[in-house]
Amino acid sequence: MRHLTIALVPLVAALALLGCGGAPAPVPGAEPAWTPVADPGFLDQLAATYRFRLGRPSALEVLPDGSGVLFLRSGPRSFERALYRFDPATGQAHELLTAATLLGGGAETLTAEEKARRERLRLAAKGIARYRLSADGKRLLVLLSGRPFVYDLATKQATDVLGADAEPVQDAHLSPDGARLAFVRGGELFWTPVADAKPVQLTTGASDTVSFGLAEFVAQEEMGRLEGLWWAPDGSAIAYQRTDTAAMERFHLATLTDPAVPPQASPYPRPGKANAEVRLFVRALEAPAPVEITWDRAAHPYLARVVWPEDGPLSLVTQNRRQTELTLRAADVATGAVTDLITETDPAWVELDAQMPRWLPKGCQFLWTTERNGAWQLELRNADGSLDHALTSPDAGYAGLAHLDTERGFALFQGGPDPTQQHLYRVHLSGKPPEALTTAPGLHGLAVAKKAALALHTHTPERGPTAWTVRPLTEDGALGEPLGTLPSVAEAPGFEANAQWRQVELAGRQHHALIIRPRNFDPAWRYPVIMHVYGGPTHAMVRRAAEGLERDQYIADHGFIVVRADGRATPGRGRDWARALGADFAATALEDSVGLVQALGGALPELDLARVGVYGWSFGGYLAAMATLRAPDTFKAGVAGAPVTDWRDYDTHYTERYIGLPDTEKATYDASDVLTYAPALRRPLLLIHGTGDDNVYFAHALRLSDALLRAGKDHDFLALAGHSHMVSDAAVVRGEYGRVLRFFQQHLGHPQRR
Repeated sequence: MRHLTIALVPLVAALALLGCGGAPAPVPGAEPAWTPVADPGFLDQLAATYRFRLGRPSALEVLPDGSGVLFLRSGPRSFERALYRFDPATGQAHELLTAATLLGGGAETLTAEEKARRERLRLAAKGIARYRLSADGKRLLVLLSGRPFVYDLATKQATDVLGADAEPVQDAHLSPDGARLAFVRGGELFWTPVADAKPVQLTTGASDTVSFGLAEFVAQEEMGRLEGLWWAPDGSAIAYQRTDTAAMERFHLATLTDPAVPPQASPYPRPGKANAEVRLFVRALEAPAPVEITWDRAAHPYLARVVWPEDGPLSLVTQNRRQTELTLRAADVATGAVTDLITETDPAWVELDAQMPRWLPKGCQFLWTTERNGAWQLELRNADGSLDHALTSPDAGYAGLAHLDTERGFALFQGGPDPTQQHLYRVHLSGKPPEALTTAPGLHGLAVAKKAALALHTHTPERGPTAWTVRPLTEDGALGEPLGTLPSVAEAPGFEANAQWRQVELAGRQHHALIIRPRNFDPAWRYPVIMHVYGGPTHAMVRRAAEGLERDQYIADHGFIVVRADGRATPGRGRDWARALGADFAATALEDSVGLVQALGGALPELDLARVGVYGWSFGGYLAAMATLRAPDTFKAGVAGAPVTDWRDYDTHYTERYIGLPDTEKATYDASDVLTYAPALRRPLLLIHGTGDDNVYFAHALRLSDALLRAGKDHDFLALAGHSHMVSDAAVVRGEYGRVLRFFQQHLGHPQRR
């Protein structure tokens, strides 16, 4: 379950005239009412700009030779992306490629497979939604309407590799030198030269249940592995996945607004049920038959990661079903035999790192990460898997690898001891302690050219917009003076969030919280509170960054104080913190949510603890529903967006990692399910769910609504017709957020004088 935030935003202040929002009309002779400061035009702006995301540089790639930076960008109110190139010599960016240019002015038509892929990526973009750069940085691949186009950066010429009349392609990958193209069509794997298309079919046997070269659902949704084929470094062979879903259940998505459209069936892996059967093969382009890479798939059915490095062996990371064991294996592509290099174990679960392993030149060593000592560490390992030495300590707050320079002997990584921030650090491969490269508060990121000293430094500060700055990288790994910035055309709201970051002590633990007050905050008033929650094990809500707070600020400006707080089980605080899930899935998150809002109320008298609401989406929707049902003394109203209500109906890889298998952990599943507590509802609850959601299926909200109805419990239900787990339609966004605000205004009221 990857995080997706849906914010709380109201309808225009004019709704006050209808009794739906804003401040109540003053009564002659009475004490003046609190007056909202919110901009009535903000909601339209928020919806039209896709929550201010449109127009920002994205899909950033620093060319390996340092000659430029590629990025995608749309207009400020358009989802249509084009490809741009920034030139460090001039400090300017120019448009390089558009979908209309490639398609000859024709409209893009998304295949069902591409729609599903974009849903896994939470990607609402159109036009050139994504691209792939060849390893040498000379060519890039764009897939439009199922047609692979290869663009040569030197000649500025695009090749429609298969032609407009060819059957649509499901996925495509360039060889490292950009001369060959591998693709999947009809479930079979093909390859062809780019310059002279002569497709060669490498596999046979595809069917309704068997495919080659495509990642299965849980790999894409939960493991962060979107690909199912991997080129050899020299382009002479391809490793590919064979997927068999015959034993799996089929879930169906219906177009509920048009009964004439047949339901779409997809294999879905429910907890305790069958997963896809995944095998790995290697096929040399000139060989008559493939070689299967064999390991104990009965013990380790999950293929979590595959890496075919320029130096080093074909490497794969596998997991057991319960995810308490993870093994890194090196494969012999000639025989298919594997050698186990590292095995990580944890009685709760072992986390995946999609960046690892990272092989060093000559294949004599590789980088690895582990939590075995209580928190993430970066290690240098020898080719046989033995530990050379740890590069970071558990208290370094390692969060991700940014760059590796073996010639100069250092690595750059993101992290730091404060989980609300992300800084850049340099660590020498010889083992010297890490050194901080950034100090400005906020979130820092870095992308570096593979063969040149050029870097793209991203900084999202605690006040102000994100900046994408191109800088030289010095010989010792420091960031040089700016060469220019990637231009953003994104709109900005006409205000800055009135945000306060603070720490809260709860049961001897220090938690991070964020308080958003109205811009016209007056301590003489007491304000109803809305707790904006996620609470799940993969996402933290409190980050020291201004962007992303605009929506919470807007609802605060209508007479609320919005609170975000991270309890146990959220990431960034070490192994024990992350695994403190409690007796059921919601227990710890719910306990900490109650404790944190009460602790904040005790310290901040402007928070009216008699009027607290809770809101969230996805896991946050699950937690909001649980909070409304199980903690009614604290939470007086709740809005649950796209909630999982029965974990037996979510996917295997996510659910079983945290609460085990239904057959052996029945009591845990019962305690973790929202449906169990439906008869206890005694507070207002609004359910929101997209009918086309293929991550958390619409059935979750529907079943909870049915359980509440059967228990005689009134509730509200907002169905978003045809929408998936992400909602991008401006009109629907506007209506949804207005409904949420009116719900809280109705049930929590307005500020009151102390």
